Amino acid sequence: MNLPGLQWKNTTDREVLKNGILFPHSSGGQKSKSKVAAGLLSSGASFSGSQGANSYGQLGLGHKEDVLLPQQLSDFYKPECIRRITGGGGHSAVVTDDGGLFVCGLNKDGQLGLGHTEDILYFTACRSLLGCPILQVACGWDFTIILTESGQVLSCGSNSFGQLGVPHGARRCVVPQAIEQLLREKVVCIAAGLRHALAATANGVVFQWGTGLASSGRRLCPGQTLPPFLTAREPSRVTGLENSKVTCVLAGSDHSASLTDAGELYVWGSNKHGQLASLAAFLPMPQKIEAHCFQNEKVTSVWSGWTHLVAQTETGKVFTWGRADYGQLGRKLASSEDWKLQSQDPSCPRSGPRKSMPSPLHCLTGATEISCGSEHNLAVIGGTCYSWGWNEHGMCGDGSEDNIWAPKPVQALRSSLGLLVGCGAGHSLALCQLPALPELGQHPKVAGSSLDATEDAESQEAMDKERNWKERQPEASAQSQYGRSRNEGLVTEAL
Repeated sequence: MNLPGLQWKNTTDREVLKNGILFPHSSGGQKSKSKVAAGLLSSGASFSGSQGANSYGQLGLGHKEDVLLPQQLSDFYKPECIRRITGGGGHSAVVTDDGGLFVCGLNKDGQLGLGHTEDILYFTACRSLLGCPILQVACGWDFTIILTESGQVLSCGSNSFGQLGVPHGARRCVVPQAIEQLLREKVVCIAAGLRHALAATANGVVFQWGTGLASSGRRLCPGQTLPPFLTAREPSRVTGLENSKVTCVLAGSDHSASLTDAGELYVWGSNKHGQLASLAAFLPMPQKIEAHCFQNEKVTSVWSGWTHLVAQTETGKVFTWGRADYGQLGRKLASSEDWKLQSQDPSCPRSGPRKSMPSPLHCLTGATEISCGSEHNLAVIGGTCYSWGWNEHGMCGDGSEDNIWAPKPVQALRSSLGLLVGCGAGHSLALCQLPALPELGQHPKVAGSSLDATEDAESQEAMDKERNWKERQPEASAQSQYGRSRNEGLVTEAL
């Protein structure tokens, strides 16, 4: 059965959406944003764009050339129906409102779930899942975890580290298959890291599988027996969370995290870059980050990159912590934060945290969308798309390859309304809405340039946004909170 309203191009072994508009940018990465080409869209039409690394076609542009500025993706049907955007090490995935799944990019291990291992340059429908509505997708480095609307979990791609949750299966799977250990569970959220994955059930129980955290755990905890969920190749219950109801899970390259219905954040795994806000080198069991770290507010949403985290609280405040040597924390580092120099990059005054605690990033207060790549980030604030962090492949969409040390607007998208953003390891994607075309004889207004958002961090505007956050936001259910939490850094969303 085909998704309603889709029109297919004549292709061999793939179905590609057409007549839509998506904008990517890149220089060797995954998703990306784009600017509108004149005449391509009617006034007010929705579109999406991409930018960043594109070595495997993960931007969906039909080629493998890197893109430093947002580029229009014109082969996506009805982009206004896009529900989620995410990416992995070299692939991208989009979920539509009616549960359709579309993928592109690197497919060496079958991570696109299309039944073969050829790279795909256009967003293509996952044919084997037609008629099976998808709720969420989590892209790991070389594998993909899929959650259906009925709560079933599927996986495809590399299984070298047990990240597919199929203990005795082949080393890779090219068609999405059900994870049998979770068939009796109603799963509500999934996450994929470098070589491990997680799932949270409707009852608030967390499962983890894949051996990605085991090697660092053994090295940093000598003589200590690691809990089974760190070494399991099939879903294993995460212990230490029995008194909490988890609503969301996320994964980094070598760490995991979970958010509870009480607004508490738990973390475990490697703390090499201070991403666990702890003095321990490795946390084998979940440990809560105390509420005072978030100014005694409940955490409502969390996102993870490879080695950094971003959290938003109930009043809309945004906190960042973890690795910082590419600007991924979006703020200048205070000397009191005890950073040690790990990079020879002369443009970075300080880098890599020895220990790191969540610190507020005032310029992001009230952000309606945030997504983490491996070491870069995207956000939507007041309808404007912002980017910051690692930019070697142009995934921040500013036309350069220089790292961005503070959130700043993506100038190519300033005239468009940002709706959704999503990151892969080294690429970015954005769903935006075009401005109305000017009347005949009128000249379009040009948005002025803007300083880095952090220059305004203490402004009255930021304080007003924080004060009015609750009044402007509708009451969020556990489902909507989970929907806004993404591991998209390498996990996530993710690299």
